[in-house]
Amino acid sequence: MKIFSTENIRKIDRVTIEEEGVSSQELIRRVAEAVTSEIVAHWSPSTPVVIFAGSGNNGADALVVGRMLLEAGFYPRILLFNFHGDSLSRDCRQAKHDLLATGYQGLVEIIDRAELPTLTPEHLVVDGLFGSGMFGDWNARVIGRNVVHANLTIAVQFPRLAFFLSDNADLVGRWKVIDIGLSERAILNTPTKYFYVERDEVSAVLKSRKPFSSKADYGHALLFSGCYGMTGAAVMAARGALRSGVGKLTVHSARAAFPVLQGQVPEALFSPDRQDYVISDMSARFNCSAIGVGPGIGTNDATRGALETLIKSYKRPLVIDADALNAIAQNQSLLDHIAPGSILTPHAGEFDRIFGAQTSAEGRLLKAIEVSHRYKILIVLKGHYTATVRPDGKVFFNSSGTPAMATAGSGDVLTGIITSLLAQGYKPESASVAGVYIHGLAGEIAADTHGEYGTTGMDIADAVGRAIKVIME
Repeated sequence: MKIFSTENIRKIDRVTIEEEGVSSQELIRRVAEAVTSEIVAHWSPSTPVVIFAGSGNNGADALVVGRMLLEAGFYPRILLFNFHGDSLSRDCRQAKHDLLATGYQGLVEIIDRAELPTLTPEHLVVDGLFGSGMFGDWNARVIGRNVVHANLTIAVQFPRLAFFLSDNADLVGRWKVIDIGLSERAILNTPTKYFYVERDEVSAVLKSRKPFSSKADYGHALLFSGCYGMTGAAVMAARGALRSGVGKLTVHSARAAFPVLQGQVPEALFSPDRQDYVISDMSARFNCSAIGVGPGIGTNDATRGALETLIKSYKRPLVIDADALNAIAQNQSLLDHIAPGSILTPHAGEFDRIFGAQTSAEGRLLKAIEVSHRYKILIVLKGHYTATVRPDGKVFFNSSGTPAMATAGSGDVLTGIITSLLAQGYKPESASVAGVYIHGLAGEIAADTHGEYGTTGMDIADAVGRAIKVIME
């Protein structure tokens, strides 16, 4: 799904009105009808309702909602802000006229000043004045305490970029998109760099398997993962890779990891390092199709040296996560040597250690867009709406996932999934976006069984195959 700027949404509105013969009042009616339906579905007519209406078309929406609520048996108190008595838009004036024509006597028109009603937790407040008071796109200069803290934000036709940034979570609350039938041609022809990834987009990317295929058709992934005390990270990354369909998997780890890996993931080949407790050699080997590096490797000197050799010598895209990112943070010159198309999968802390501390999620995303372009790498910025940032400036926000995934090992599984898809021949752009969605859906499936508190990284890994099955059904 496309995510448009506020300016582009206005343009799509205009095309719908001017070229498709849909009046602005008809669009207002559609918005109001959808909002009213949402209210009627969740609140009873006895609920005290206060509606704040501005002087523009948001105010018109709110006035029509008020009229429809009257018809549904509610009796809202409506405040219309019409400063100096002449600030109403044409559509807002019409909405006011239609409301008063019902005989409604509760309209308070604020021209100069007025006493505002006392609100209690029992009140349902409909904000058609501020639009919550934040911008749909960027909000770096907005002060949160001056913004309406909504429980539910209704978005017309498209989600807004601001919804996907954690800075705004308490302001937006739950959000819902309502379809009012804006011009499909205008939507198709209007460019954007922001997208919300849903199941259908991922289903279109994943390939069905041919009846006469063999494991040789689905690539050979190599994972550099695990060290003494962190072998579990290698197990979860390996399970994520195998459950997402790689034909063959080799895990290179500290020699001491052998019994754990062979016992927990017997399907994977084990390549022992010459060192017992750490990885000291990351030579590309076995004619592998893709390499993932980082989960549980630690940041000791020998491992950091091996990683430096790998990054400087390997000319194909890598998947880089966890301690590999922490090692890069200690030697940022390695960024200049990472192969174009490589996929970095940091959480906020890892990102800030490499690229500098950010004071907001918005600032972090803007920085990710900048460095992705500069180094020609993809950045999977992990979070509630994990954002995959591409070098061309496009950003893909993920729709799947659950708070149950805030658990140790979850990111290791993601590394395995993306490396597996890369090994199977998917381009880095597709492997990262699809991998993130599969990972999130696997988390949802695991949480259905184990709950938000009880889900572990291993549960997520074991649900990856079922997640892909659901996507492809």
